[in-house]
Amino acid sequence: MIEQLAREASATGRSRALIERILAAGVHLGLDGTDRLDLKITAAALEEMRHAFRLFAPYDDVPKVTVFGSARTGPTDPGYRQANQVAAALARDGWMVVTGAGPGIMEAAGSGAGPRQSLGVSIRLPFEEGPVPSLAEPNRVAMKYFFTRKLMLVKESKGFVCLPGGFGTLDETFELLTLQQTGKAEPVPIVLLDAPGGTYWSALGAFVDAELGGGGFIAPDDLDRVVITDSVEVAVAEITGFWRNYDSLRWVGDRLVLRLNAEPGDAEVEALNAEFGQLAASGRIERTGPLGPERSDHDALDKARLVLRLDRHRVGDLHRLIRAINGLASAPGAATPPSV
Repeated sequence: MIEQLAREASATGRSRALIERILAAGVHLGLDGTDRLDLKITAAALEEMRHAFRLFAPYDDVPKVTVFGSARTGPTDPGYRQANQVAAALARDGWMVVTGAGPGIMEAAGSGAGPRQSLGVSIRLPFEEGPVPSLAEPNRVAMKYFFTRKLMLVKESKGFVCLPGGFGTLDETFELLTLQQTGKAEPVPIVLLDAPGGTYWSALGAFVDAELGGGGFIAPDDLDRVVITDSVEVAVAEITGFWRNYDSLRWVGDRLVLRLNAEPGDAEVEALNAEFGQLAASGRIERTGPLGPERSDHDALDKARLVLRLDRHRVGDLHRLIRAINGLASAPGAATPPSV
């Protein structure tokens, strides 16, 4: 019965197998005698993800940036203006802005991007205001659970801008840092944007360096992957510049393939090896064409490639290699030779 349902629901074999897994998991929850409350959580989470996937699907090829920040920040606050301006600037560059669809920083970013360039993933809370009018249907999806909401706020975006906020903002920010540090998410630019002259993020950075780094709880350079600034221009440059040459990555067996917009020359590859060769568990960083599985999947075949056998314990250092790749003289728009 499950196989028949999967065949009716999917036209392709690869998707069919996944649909079978989803259906089978639901049936096994019933066979396991799962508690009713647990079934309600599972059903609601799956339904919420389906609605969110449908919201984002038409914009699959549009780059997205998520803006986090307090729901309690008023329109006269300098942070509100920062959120509005950074969202407007990124929208002019062709980015869609994703927010939590609430008031405060979220409203500022959504209105800065405009209704056609913004998407909202709201949370239903008993004590907070509802979604702002600028993010009414069909630009918004509402969630019951924070974990499904955070998944959608993170999953689709190729950059993040975090402004000052409370527990929720810090939770979202540290989730981003955890995903990057552990390699559970692909490298992306993260900007901690303060109000002009503000100390919110610099004070947090000092705490992280002194207490987390000083206590040996993180690596000394773990916070180097983020940019702390009070400049909208610097924030926009970090988000857009991260993708100047670097395009994407893929694991093929034990080899990590970095796809680029421009192929580096021999001297540039040598320079990358001189500075980042220690990231490889064995061998070197080398140029390559598309590997077999990439060809089979027709996966970004037009891109140049670098490949290495990355030491899995060094996955958190990938952001440094990517920044160097973006600074290569061969990179599109690069004005100076690489710093490596």
